[in-house]
Amino acid sequence: MDMNITTDKIREALSFVIEPDLKKDIIELNLVSNIKSDANKISFDLQINNPAMHNKKRVTEACELHLNRILKTPIDLDINITPITKAPETPKSNKALPNVKNIIAIASGKGGVGKSTVTANLAVALAKKGYKVGLIDADIYGPSMPLMFNVENEKPMPIEINGKNLINPIESYGVKLLSIGFFADTNQAVVWRGPMATRALTQLFTEANWGELDYMLIDLPPGTGDIHLSLVQTVSVTGAIIVSTPQKVALIDARKAVGMFKLEQINVPVLGMIENMAYFTPEELPNNKYYIFGKEGLKKLAEEYNLPLLGEIPLVQSIREAGDAGRPAILQETTPQAIAFSGFADNVIEATKKRNNQIAPTQKVEITNMNGCSSN
Repeated sequence: MDMNITTDKIREALSFVIEPDLKKDIIELNLVSNIKSDANKISFDLQINNPAMHNKKRVTEACELHLNRILKTPIDLDINITPITKAPETPKSNKALPNVKNIIAIASGKGGVGKSTVTANLAVALAKKGYKVGLIDADIYGPSMPLMFNVENEKPMPIEINGKNLINPIESYGVKLLSIGFFADTNQAVVWRGPMATRALTQLFTEANWGELDYMLIDLPPGTGDIHLSLVQTVSVTGAIIVSTPQKVALIDARKAVGMFKLEQINVPVLGMIENMAYFTPEELPNNKYYIFGKEGLKKLAEEYNLPLLGEIPLVQSIREAGDAGRPAILQETTPQAIAFSGFADNVIEATKKRNNQIAPTQKVEITNMNGCSSN
């Protein structure tokens, strides 16, 4: 064995090789194993996401290039390339919620599009599919989740974990829930502004006993403002979902919401869009669809941004009634609206998996100047 060729040197060289699909280096992803070196002969096992011939060739050439560059000597390389048998563990870049796999923000450019209704039904749909789900009602100025989950009179209690007092979330329909509505007088408007509002939101993340979760959903206030900026400074958001109706005025504001998450300072991936009140279906004519707010408006906007349309939720009276009764419409099992929400949840799961396989984890951001993002 050449004394200059050590396993550490080989690993150093391979750390410059990027896995084609996962967009991170093969050492950080822990895809290299069984490294052997005998004189200038080097061999190792390598897992890649897609072991098609062109990918194998691309990765092999990259390995040869960087090994020759770092070791500064010709090598005889033998790589055993196989498919990834287990998805690489996503690095936990989020200190505030270290046991939460995916943090998804639900946003809308304007109020009145049913964002909270969509969020509540998505949370319950994910829980029904067997996932561990948490929900933070971050709509500081209009918290509605306690009503939608039929827990208006509940009060989260403190619990001591490892010597620290934390807030224990309320659980309903399999979803762990915290809302500013639990801590404010429901007969009075919440008039917090600026630092008070963002401090309250931060506490819901950092001073609560969330435990292990597959999905944490965050119901954001409409528009683009302080709460949104506080969110991306507090936790590492996996992705955002934009809620809109087909109306032109709503689509204008949906465009602003997408633009906010795409700002270089924020840079949170948008997982897709969900069209609420997409069409009206009368109870007595369940197979009829009336596009009273316009047709396929959000679909066209999603295509413009090359984003998936994650679903179309009908305008059905029982969805509103179910929310007011504290029993989300997804629980109505075989109804068209429950089927629509279940399909939406399936698409969110797939969009999240795709995002995690193709893009590195989002980092918490430091924002010093946000002239391009102000409250509307």
